Amino acid sequence: MPRATGILRAGDARPGRVAGTLILTFDQRQTKQGFFFTGTGACIELDFAEPPALATDDALVLDDGSLIDIVADAESLIEARIPDPALLARVTWLLGNRHVPVQIFANRLRLRRNAEIEAVLAGVGAKVTELVAPFEPDRPQLGGHAHAHDHGHEHHHHDHGHDHHHHDHDHGDHHRGHGHHDHK
Repeated sequence: MPRATGILRAGDARPGRVAGTLILTFDQRQTKQGFFFTGTGACIELDFAEPPALATDDALVLDDGSLIDIVADAESLIEARIPDPALLARVTWLLGNRHVPVQIFANRLRLRRNAEIEAVLAGVGAKVTELVAPFEPDRPQLGGHAHAHDHGHEHHHHDHGHDHHHHDHDHGDHHRGHGHHDHK
């Protein structure tokens, strides 16, 4: 069966032919070792030393040179709307300290259901709603993986359009390696 031997990040050149697509949840996209089935039923083996931190528009490079496109699957999430940028920054910082995977937008956050975190969000007056959507948290949340450095990501959750005063707190538009975060 085909085995994934590498990863091409979104925006990287695609030297091989696309042989299929894997639609994976957030947890599945962190899987170092396992087997997944494409939409056409082909079984793909993952065998990585570190969690691959896959995202939509990444591709797995198979041992035969072909590619498998990655798409984030929809899952049950909550969305917390926090229009005050300073409060949004404080809440994001708190979640980061707890290593909670969070998808950051200009005026809201998306994360998985968690009663303790939902109580915190309600306590600061966030408007929390449930939704089903692809979950693509900001990569710095996943830890200091050398292979997850900036590859020109164009995911919508990074176009913040906010004041610069809370960049130090929002897990940062890929400020890895600049001393801003210690996620060990």
